[in-house]
Amino acid sequence: MKTLLVVFHAPSDNTQKMTQAIADATCDYQGDDFQVIIKSPFETQPQDVLECDAIILGTPENLAYMSGALKDFFDRIYYPCLEVKQGLPVACIIRAGQDGTGTQRALETILTGLKWRWVQAPLICKGPWQDAFLAQCAELSEGMASALQQGII
Repeated sequence: MKTLLVVFHAPSDNTQKMTQAIADATCDYQGDDFQVIIKSPFETQPQDVLECDAIILGTPENLAYMSGALKDFFDRIYYPCLEVKQGLPVACIIRAGQDGTGTQRALETILTGLKWRWVQAPLICKGPWQDAFLAQCAELSEGMASALQQGII
């Protein structure tokens, strides 16, 4: 069984829509040999990361940084997963009211420390809300699900 874990902090209606777009885009991949698990950072435990085969991280930009919830997630899983999950395929989605670069840099720093492997460039949905963000989230997550299911990542 392969597992794609999605850890998305979605405190607003728009970020909840983004999370739903991910769920909708990956539902066709669910089956006997593949599952997609979507959790908030608060719900996600080290065991969830230890049992997944790839991960998508999602966060709003807060004060040019990731959400406190996602940072808390990293604080809790860092050492339990550090040695075991090196090379974990990862992608991220940032909902940025500004430019998202501070959030991206922070994530890159933490993920470099974890030695996780970027398999897609970070998706930064920046500026005023656009419905196109939903299609972008769906495309990224569907690509991750397909590549994982086919053994590409």
